[in-house]
Amino acid sequence: QVQLVESGGGLVQAGGSLRLSCAASGVIFKINAMGWYRQAPGKQRGLVAAITSAGSTNYADSVKGRFTISRDNAKNTVYLQMNSLKPDDTAVYYCNAGVVDIATMEVRGYWGKGTLVTVSS
Repeated sequence: QVQLVESGGGLVQAGGSLRLSCAASGVIFKINAMGWYRQAPGKQRGLVAAITSAGSTNYADSVKGRFTISRDNAKNTVYLQMNSLKPDDTAVYYCNAGVVDIATMEVRGYWGKGTLVTVSS
């Protein structure tokens, strides 16, 4: 079983910065893509940023130029550096990882429990 644990959320003023971390633990053969999603009250969960095992990245238009995703493959950890935060960035941020099952070579998606980011105006 694989577990993802997020950390780094909190309350910050508009224009401030936060850095989220997500560490995967358990029996892990390989992790393909890792990503961050967010869900604001009354809205659907959506992609914020994703990164492949090779380091290719993808961002939602709303965070381009402000957020940076990175990962440490040796530590099975993904990060999200968030700068110039806006009140609209307020949401629960979830980590996602595509983990390869060594027995079947199938990829299974795992989710963390989320970390709350609140940006005050």
